[in-house]
Order: sequence, then C-alpha cells, then structure tokens
Amino acid sequence: MPIEKFVYDSDFQNLMKGHIFETIELIYKKEHYFGITCQIEHVSFVPPLPTELISTFPEITLFMLAEYSYESSKLTTETLSFEAGFGESNFGSIVTIPLLAIKQVFLEEYLVALNVAEYTQPIKEEVVEEDTINSMEMLLKNPHNAKLLKSKKKK
Repeated sequence: MPIEKFVYDSDFQNLMKGHIFETIELIYKKEHYFGITCQIEHVSFVPPLPTELISTFPEITLFMLAEYSYESSKLTTETLSFEAGFGESNFGSIVTIPLLAIKQVFLEEYLVALNVAEYTQPIKEEVVEEDTINSMEMLLKNPHNAKLLKSKKKK
C-alpha cells in the first residue's frame, strides 16, 4: 500500500488516534502543561471566532494549554476541547479539536508525539429526497399496497 493511501487507512488512523489520546492522558496524569499543533480547518470554535481573527491562523496552528486553558480542557477518545481567549480583546471561545487533527504534542519545547495519519471527517448520513421517492415507488409497485393506499384516500 503506498504511503498516500496508508495515512488514510482506518486501522492506521485508529492507531494514531489512540497514541495521541494516551499521550495526552499521560500528560494530564503527570499534571504538565503542554502544546499541540493541529490542522485549523478541522477545529471548531463556540462561539465562532470573528472572521478577521480566524483568518490570521496558519494552516497548522499551535495552541498552548496552560493555566485556564489547561484547567478547562477535556479529553475524550475523539476530541480535545478547552476554553481560550483570542486576539487583543481576549475573545472567549471553546475550542474543539478532533484527535486525528492534532499533528504534534509538545512538553515545553520537546516533541513527545507525532501524528502522520490524515484526518477524514466522518460522513454524515443524510436522508435524500430521491430515496424517499424511490421508497414510495417501490411500495406502489406491489398492487396490494397500491389498492390499500387508494382505498385510504377514498375514505
């Protein structure tokens, strides 16, 4: 398998996600402040940051989790989130980062974890109107169902 496909392989992604999770979990147990770099396109901010502020972030952005950001942080098997203030006005927002979007973890200036797997956003299943129409067509193809529906309309 070429490396271009390997970094998208779900087994490899799960391995990297577990590695990032376990590394950060250990850092919490040892009570260290830490830094991460992440792909900013996958980061969510609630409330959303003003456009003029978010547009200044590089593609790979460094966040330092110390003091209040560290204290407010929460780690799940899927995400890391924390509260932070941004810009001159210290605009407050909750930052949520999928673990696979985290590319590096730092303790002080030392790199302690590296993630080379590529993050792929989960596909959301949406009900497509066409599918509904196709379901109705399938239902009406059975003459018995068609008769039942016609008799209901007459009542």
